[in-house]
Amino acid sequence: MIGIGASAGGLSALETFFETCPCDSGAAFVVIQHLSPKHESLMADLLSRRTRMPVKMLDTDSKIEPDHVYLIPPGAVMRVEGDVLKLSPRSEVLSLPIDIFFASMAENFGENAIGIVLSGTGSDGTRGSIAINAAGGLVLIQDPEEAKFDGMPLSVRRAGVADEVLPAAKLAERAILHHEHPTDLSLRPAPDAGGSPEAPPVTPVQAESDALEAIFDTLSDESGIDFRSYKSTTIMRRLGRRMQVRRVGSLRNYLDVLVNSAEELTALRRELLISVTRFFRDEESFKVLEERVIPRIVEGLSRHDTARVWVAGCSTGEEAYSIAMLLHEAFGAHTRTPQIKIFATDVNEDNLQFAAAGTYPSSIAAEVSPERLERFFTQDRETLTVSAELRQSLVFARHDLLADAPFTRMDLVSCRNTLIYFRRDAQERALKRLQYAVRHNGFLFLGNSESISATQNGFQSIDTTNKIFTRVSHDKRSGLDVSSGTAPAAGFRSGAAQGTGRQPMRHDTTEAAKRVEKGLVVDTAMQALLDRWAPPSIIVNSRYEAVHFQGDLRPYMRTRSGKASLDLTRILPDTLAAVASVLARKAYETGAEVVSEPLEFKTDDTTRVVKVYASPVSDAGATTSVLLSFEPIHMAGETCSIPQQIDLAAVAQARIDILESQLDATRADLQSTIEELETSNEELQATNEELMASNEELQSSNEELQSVNEEINTVNAEYQEKVSLLNRLNGDLSSMIRAVGVATVFLDETLSITRFSPDACSVFKLRESDVGRPLEDIAHRLKYTTLIEDIHETIRTENRCEREVVGDDGELYRVRIVPYSIQTSGQRGAVLTIMNVTVYRDVARLQGIIDALPEHVAVLDFDGTIMLTNAAWTRFARANGDPNLNRSGPGANYLEICREANTCAPDMEKCEDALSAARAYEGVKEILEGSRATFSLEYPCHSPEQERWFYMTAAPVVGREFAAVVSHIEITSWFKTLGTQE
Repeated sequence: MIGIGASAGGLSALETFFETCPCDSGAAFVVIQHLSPKHESLMADLLSRRTRMPVKMLDTDSKIEPDHVYLIPPGAVMRVEGDVLKLSPRSEVLSLPIDIFFASMAENFGENAIGIVLSGTGSDGTRGSIAINAAGGLVLIQDPEEAKFDGMPLSVRRAGVADEVLPAAKLAERAILHHEHPTDLSLRPAPDAGGSPEAPPVTPVQAESDALEAIFDTLSDESGIDFRSYKSTTIMRRLGRRMQVRRVGSLRNYLDVLVNSAEELTALRRELLISVTRFFRDEESFKVLEERVIPRIVEGLSRHDTARVWVAGCSTGEEAYSIAMLLHEAFGAHTRTPQIKIFATDVNEDNLQFAAAGTYPSSIAAEVSPERLERFFTQDRETLTVSAELRQSLVFARHDLLADAPFTRMDLVSCRNTLIYFRRDAQERALKRLQYAVRHNGFLFLGNSESISATQNGFQSIDTTNKIFTRVSHDKRSGLDVSSGTAPAAGFRSGAAQGTGRQPMRHDTTEAAKRVEKGLVVDTAMQALLDRWAPPSIIVNSRYEAVHFQGDLRPYMRTRSGKASLDLTRILPDTLAAVASVLARKAYETGAEVVSEPLEFKTDDTTRVVKVYASPVSDAGATTSVLLSFEPIHMAGETCSIPQQIDLAAVAQARIDILESQLDATRADLQSTIEELETSNEELQATNEELMASNEELQSSNEELQSVNEEINTVNAEYQEKVSLLNRLNGDLSSMIRAVGVATVFLDETLSITRFSPDACSVFKLRESDVGRPLEDIAHRLKYTTLIEDIHETIRTENRCEREVVGDDGELYRVRIVPYSIQTSGQRGAVLTIMNVTVYRDVARLQGIIDALPEHVAVLDFDGTIMLTNAAWTRFARANGDPNLNRSGPGANYLEICREANTCAPDMEKCEDALSAARAYEGVKEILEGSRATFSLEYPCHSPEQERWFYMTAAPVVGREFAAVVSHIEITSWFKTLGTQE
């Protein structure tokens, strides 16, 4: 089955594809497009003009037939189940029909699935292409430079699963060729260690067996991974797939391709390190993890403990981030600050770099809930990036599960769908490492196809179906070998080798010596070849210094007095040095080979003529060094060694034969061209019909554009409303800042000023143009040397800070630093407020002074309102009928109290108390009015138990806050003393 995904700009590519596609290939073609559910598609009519195969727009479930073209209808998603194409309604949320179909095709067709991604925007098709690649199928993409919209092809290329990048005109040929000519490896894997044979052994030639061993050695040298520990069936299938992609028929030939192509070596390594994952893969398993495991981990941690998780074989990081999201949510549910450390490891450094970046295509929206997308991701055009909060919880590192020592004391160890690719003995070694890493009462999370049945001592099942286990005790019967070295696994030996009676993968000293001797012979031969045919050369780095010499360079070298140096200008003659330097710089800057004119120079009284070649040497697409080669040109009279003579007549005859065959081919091409010209008239007639169909499609596109324009207008109106609301809120904030009258400065994370209130100018020397400047550049009136450090600490810890500091004018200020953060953007900062509290300090001091006096003291306002009272006044009032201080406490009017006492006996002659109250009223009133400087009064204030006398004084207060001070002191003891004396 060949699935073709296309979106914007894909019509022309589809037409080109089917024009070049044969009609009897035996394959079924399924075209998946992004179609508007509101408009009828004309795609069936358009494509039926480009191919003789039946083209059918499905409207119900249909059985698949070869040499048919099936189209997805608008408003639907399509899946393949067995030999039936099934339709279902498209959901209103983000729908990825190409990914959905490709994934189902990979599951049902495996290595017989071919996915082709054509022009389109977004990233739909990327996840499905990864699934096809993992199943052993072929993934082709249209050349992004040819595609009208390169978003979808580029996304698949960045994922690293595109087997070939071709123009649309060559995609059909390549897909059919892959289908018709599969590679049949003559070498078959031997039985798995400790298990039954995976396939019956077939005796190959020894050369093929040695080639396979050399491939393993090459992979080990490049990646540090011994793939002999991986399942032989998987390795051979993947190896055969790469040979089929490269159209190589034998392992020996493929080894030559591998040695000469770093790109193919990388592709093979990526192919063997199968990377199939997604967010919350196997939703039921993650549901159990979320409900039954994660809460137990968080509840079992103390306030200062950190949740430790190891995700082995993390691939591109989706499952590691999924577990991190669950932990963050669990900590939030327990109202605790997340303390999480997840160690995500893999042997593939490319995957680790991708995972560490945390940037994924927008198609992951189909895997992650909208709530989690909003909390843990930020949108950037066609990509989603994990938030800094989530990213800080993970550490990505390279780790070989079979070779490196395991982590320890882990609350959770997850290794899902990784062990299934190992041989049985390697699975046991890996499982022991994983179990060793789990602490007591910790958890082990495996894939649905994995089990710990043979080595589960000390573990108890939490959920057998979803393969979640907990450690209940330590297994003391088996030890763990955590040494870094790993012995080669058995299983990749030829039948001929097995027939000799030797065990697979056991190399005796004689065989090893032969290999070493063979390598030395090859090295010697290669060096002789270079010395015989290669010109003398120098490799120079970007600083134009020699880093390697090849051949006899004595005629071109010279020494100079002074400091030793490998600079070109120091080791070459002046004539050569100037030219070589220019050529090296030119080759390094342009990345192209350059050559000089013949140069004549003299060394040791000998005149020589030479051409200088400068060739750039690239690594990963970037020029890292330059190869300077010196080709001598022999002058007249010089002799040189003449190679062995050849038969020129035979060479000429062979050349003539080739030319004659080319001439015959040209004649055939000419005849074909004549026939094509005769049919041009028919094609031109068909063009009119196609133009009419195109006109209908353009009309449909116009309606779609009008609909999109309406949606854009709606969104624009919503944005305008939000901008208006934002402006209103901004105005309210500015008005509130001015109305509060508090010096306020808003700072971002770098302590740059984003906003300040007008009152802040009284403390800081600020101007409107200072917005955007760092606060530490602004002078202020505070004696506060640690201001900047306190602000940094507040932003870092998110804890508010308050200080009372003194200004240059002696005033007391309260400085408050409050942190803030914007969760949607991750921006952080602080708000700095400064309030003059000198008056509050002075009032507090005054209160302390009058509280220390034994007299009953009250401070009055200009209208007689009691503003302050001391402790003696309060005690007396509460003890004499005013426990709540309603009549004699702060806020009551002293003159009103005196007036009420003056009218206490309206029906009789004024008593002595009323007379005293009237005199007090008049005296205090005159003090408040300023007509009297002092006032004093002796008056009785008897209680039912005893007779009491008091002495009252009143005096004005110089200032703006208070008007007068009234004091009462009990003098009863004075009267008793006078009475005794009398």
